Amino acid sequence: MKISKEGLSTIIFLLLCTGAFAFISWIPALIIFALACVVIWFFRDPERKTEYKDGYFYSPADGKIVEISNCDHKFTGNAVKVGIFMNLFSVHVNRAPCMGRVDFLEYIPGKKVAAFSPKASEINERNYVGLSTPYGAVMMTQIAGLVARRIVCRLRRGDVLETGQRYGMIKLGSRVDLYLPADTILKIKIGDKVKAGLTCIGVITD
Repeated sequence: MKISKEGLSTIIFLLLCTGAFAFISWIPALIIFALACVVIWFFRDPERKTEYKDGYFYSPADGKIVEISNCDHKFTGNAVKVGIFMNLFSVHVNRAPCMGRVDFLEYIPGKKVAAFSPKASEINERNYVGLSTPYGAVMMTQIAGLVARRIVCRLRRGDVLETGQRYGMIKLGSRVDLYLPADTILKIKIGDKVKAGLTCIGVITD
């Protein structure tokens, strides 16, 4: 099982603690080892092959669709926003919904209210990633949740992403909002379960 590199330092620390306590008492050693196993599972990063299709937008995160609304942003203009809530059991690695060049990055500090709430998009700590694509402007917003402690984004302006490419993660449950061109035909509805790089969120047709 592949592990996201963001979790390696924590996993190594816990395994070292397990080994150290094993010489003192097996009970705390077992407890720490069990915690290490939970952390390993949380930072799992399964291999996925995204099937490229012209005009298709894939989910940037594993989770549940909790919001579909029209919105306006300075990078995308008029857009359709799809909110995806990731719980503690979701894979937390984020992937590009389509190919594109990173032309917009903005980090905004904020609160940490429950990520499934629509207002989380406006008041929580969040990180915007805007892509210039052949279909128009597309944006992903990584949003910290009630227990999420860190947003990880590996990108810089000018980076070029392929469809389904990993670009970051949010630790310990949160939300990703996907902004799509206003003329996108959505293939999902509220309550649907989606997987990053595998579930088609919407399509643009000629």
